Amino acid sequence: MIKIQNISKIYGSTKVLGIDHLEIPKGESFGLVGNNGAGKTTLFSLLLDLIEASSGEILIDDENVAASEQWKQKVSAFIDDTFLIGYLTPEEYFYFLGELRGQDKKAVDAFLVQFSDFFNGEILNAKKYIRDLSKGNQKKVGIVGALIGTPEIIVLDEPFANLDPTTQFKLKKLIKDWSQKEQVTFLISSHDLAHTTEVSNRIVVLNKGAVVRDIITNPETLKELESFFAGSAE
Repeated sequence: MIKIQNISKIYGSTKVLGIDHLEIPKGESFGLVGNNGAGKTTLFSLLLDLIEASSGEILIDDENVAASEQWKQKVSAFIDDTFLIGYLTPEEYFYFLGELRGQDKKAVDAFLVQFSDFFNGEILNAKKYIRDLSKGNQKKVGIVGALIGTPEIIVLDEPFANLDPTTQFKLKKLIKDWSQKEQVTFLISSHDLAHTTEVSNRIVVLNKGAVVRDIITNPETLKELESFFAGSAE
């Protein structure tokens, strides 16, 4: 479904990303890990056509994301709070996204019912603007917003950050359920190795813009990742 070919991003004389070839099939839960500056957000930004590549291309169902618009119907993302609209209430924001994705208010309301436990009574009918919510609740709004319309590919950058332990547990279950039942392809970037390992079928490690590990998740994956990063800290 996703093909990354000879992609690079260069700022001035610094190459921040360089990947010769990477494929992510439909339905895979793909984890992306690495230290700060490894190129994780750069890769996601290129995938979403938010920045221009220095070379190469990224294809979604054989469509070049930099030269086509059709792929946008299949892809949704929550990268950071710039994806939110702070002066809207959560309901207004969800309706706005629903309209963009062909869902009327009734359909959006019906869709949101399944997230009542995830919201924990703090999002809907709270009579607050998104900007006035806690960071954790803003994150919940962004994540659920990315699910509206049941896109085929969902990109989440640091989804576990700012969430309390109970919500992290609920989010992991949500990702697993959607990946298995809806055959959604998740791309998840996180500094949390344990959470990422738990929800990912496959994990790629970036270091200084390059792929240095490509691991099919198994019972030893977390130890392997911890050993790798412990060694890089020495």
